[in-house]
Amino acid sequence: VQLQASGGGLVQAGGSLRLTCAASGVTGSARAMGWFRQAPGKEREFVAYINLTATRKSYSDAVKGRFTVSRDNNKNTIYLQMNSLNPEDTAIYYCSVKYGSNWIFGGQGTLVTVSS
Repeated sequence: VQLQASGGGLVQAGGSLRLTCAASGVTGSARAMGWFRQAPGKEREFVAYINLTATRKSYSDAVKGRFTVSRDNNKNTIYLQMNSLNPEDTAIYYCSVKYGSNWIFGGQGTLVTVSS
């Protein structure tokens, strides 16, 4: 599976960004796609996920109410709309595919930097 995340950049606190993840090689047994992030010096953490039919979404407490995950099945693409960004959101953001209970990562992430 190949996952290409894009859309990161430098933004001021309170601003917005929209991340895109283009997936290829995803088989029909995939259950969901999601976003994770890794801040400098920290472990990678879950951000959000969306199932294949877009009927179920989940968010971490840190981003709930500010971030929205969506998908375009025709393009095998998911998005992460990030609003009200704060410096604690600074991280490399990765997209992932879930097979069974395992999250699979492929490709480079995209860097989001929020200045205060």
